[in-house]
Amino acid sequence: MADNTNGVGIGDAGIKLKQLLELQEKEASFGDIKESAVVQIVDLLLAEAYHSRASDIHIDPDRKNTIVRFRLDGVMRDIFTLPKRVHELVVTRLKILARLRTDEHLAPQDGKLQYELGEKLVDIRVSTVPTVKGENVVMRILSDDSHLGLEDLGYSKANYEKLMKYVTKPWGMILATGPVGSGKTTSLYAILKILNRREVNIITIEDPVEYYIEGITQIQVNPRAGLTFAEGLRSIVRQDPNMIMVGEIRDDETADIAVNAAMTGHLVLSTVHTNNAATTLPRFLEMGLKSFLIASTVNVVIGQRLVRTICEKCKMEYEESVEELRKHIPAPVVERGAKGQPKVRLFKGRGCEACKGMGYQGRVGIHEVMEMTKDMRELIMQGANADMLQAKAISEGMTTMLDDAFEKALAGTTTIEEILRVIK
Repeated sequence: MADNTNGVGIGDAGIKLKQLLELQEKEASFGDIKESAVVQIVDLLLAEAYHSRASDIHIDPDRKNTIVRFRLDGVMRDIFTLPKRVHELVVTRLKILARLRTDEHLAPQDGKLQYELGEKLVDIRVSTVPTVKGENVVMRILSDDSHLGLEDLGYSKANYEKLMKYVTKPWGMILATGPVGSGKTTSLYAILKILNRREVNIITIEDPVEYYIEGITQIQVNPRAGLTFAEGLRSIVRQDPNMIMVGEIRDDETADIAVNAAMTGHLVLSTVHTNNAATTLPRFLEMGLKSFLIASTVNVVIGQRLVRTICEKCKMEYEESVEELRKHIPAPVVERGAKGQPKVRLFKGRGCEACKGMGYQGRVGIHEVMEMTKDMRELIMQGANADMLQAKAISEGMTTMLDDAFEKALAGTTTIEEILRVIK
């Protein structure tokens, strides 16, 4: 029987799904379940995830049952427990929708489906992998954030102004860094919206194309057809672009082509998987790029994470001593935020119906924007490590992600607990 295993409230679709599964158990074994019932189960599952604002759906088989988990505001939550007997039927239905091979159970597969919700079509990326307990399915709901501008993503006034200096520069590289799901691509899309004009040619190569922007040529990576980031980028530079976005620089060849494109008069936007802005530059050195190429092409690096925002319906205030905060957050960060006060005012959510008892609703970015100043370029040429680059950037006025997060906690946007979960 389906149930809510983690105290997170379910909506109408979830209640209908629970009732449907209970009915099926009473009427027949799942071995005899009707195809129409399987279709309903999958439709209700996708509808519940969408209405819950889940970014990902995990269908995890266990020995005796299947756990359905949603990633809500970046945190995994157990939502339903399904009988193991329904697992293969649900997986097969999802494979059909995503145009995957239904007779392949021993190799990973990737696909994409569109779920119709009223008049709205929702794009969902589907990934299956074989495990010892059955096929595991993870679905990413590709939310349409195309309406978001750079000013909507949580950038402080100082970081926004700093970044805008380089958005209008006609050549060089703008890099966004952070782990998977930290909003890097959304930041780059917001920059593309600013740059998107009829008099320029913008081409992107992505994996996947998360949403479509009118007026921009977008290319989907397809390794089976030989269209990798490197091959696609090599072709793009022959398409007379002014600006290029590369979804991710993940290998030496892509890095080399991207840097050379930036050197020859193109503005190149891309993402790199590193812990913070400063570690991006040594990462490029590890990829075999020459230090003078990095110093002369990289304009700015954005380090970012996403933190949950406090539910406005149940937000409450409390005070915390600076001494207590120093036990968890570096003293310089606390002192800069506290401005000499012995206590600071903070906020948290009590938990209510609107936020399903979690105390949070939605997410916002925390950022650090590292400029490639003259002194920073000299340090890169000298082979400085990430710690040295970080220290220099801070001395030149860079606000670290932790500082930015602490400022947002003081402003009542997020909590200290959330900052520690995401950064520490």
